[in-house]
Amino acid sequence: MRAQKTWGISLSGILFVGLAATGCTSASTSSLETVSHSTKPIGTKKVSYSYTSEDRSCLKRAMYFESQHSDHQGYMAVGTVVMNRLTSGAYPPTICGIVAQEKQFAPGVMTREVKDVAEPDLNAAADAILVKGDRNPDVKEAMFFHTDGLKFPYNNMHYTAVAGGNAFYEKRGADGELQTPAPLPAYEVAMNYVGVQQPSPTQFGILIPEAVPVPTQPSMPAAAIVPDVATDTFPEVELPQVPTMVVVPTPRPDEVDSASLRGGFYQVGG
Repeated sequence: MRAQKTWGISLSGILFVGLAATGCTSASTSSLETVSHSTKPIGTKKVSYSYTSEDRSCLKRAMYFESQHSDHQGYMAVGTVVMNRLTSGAYPPTICGIVAQEKQFAPGVMTREVKDVAEPDLNAAADAILVKGDRNPDVKEAMFFHTDGLKFPYNNMHYTAVAGGNAFYEKRGADGELQTPAPLPAYEVAMNYVGVQQPSPTQFGILIPEAVPVPTQPSMPAAAIVPDVATDTFPEVELPQVPTMVVVPTPRPDEVDSASLRGGFYQVGG
């Protein structure tokens, strides 16, 4: 009896342990499936910006004059600052508007001559930024720079990179937060080339008459003449009066003393 009881207890324990193990396995599988489902990559929708051939030229000018005609990394560093400003929303909405903004970039940046020898490198840098979406990674979110070697007594200048003879910095507060609107990262930006913007057509054309209309005498309406049935006669009908041209005589001018029209003649006496 004791043996049977002991066997029964052992069998019950085995069944309990098996059920418990089965329950743990199910819970673990469900948990893994949930984690696997929640870690699926989520696509990022890009923000589109348009640029023209003029904007591309403005970008090249900023890279050329601000980097002291240096090298590819110097060009890319300045170009990254321009793109950071464009996507921050705190500056003009076009590349040319940003580069031409007063007291922001080098004097004469929009008018000085760019040497032909620099064109290949500038074109490569402009294509890297506008077409490929490349940036100088060391610049990060910087939207400001000055000539390397200068010192300023401001605590919010957080330096990120030195390239092309310039020191690039972010403006951050004591808490480390940006004091300017944060720019978009390159992978969230899509640049669309639209060529040269054409001026909008005139909404209302100028109307030029082919010929000047000449006023004419209006035709007189025909009088409705109804015969008298009883007398078989036509009643007299008063026709409308046609206005006639009235000549208004011009008064004859007063007598003019011909002496008063003679040059060098002086009247003497009263």
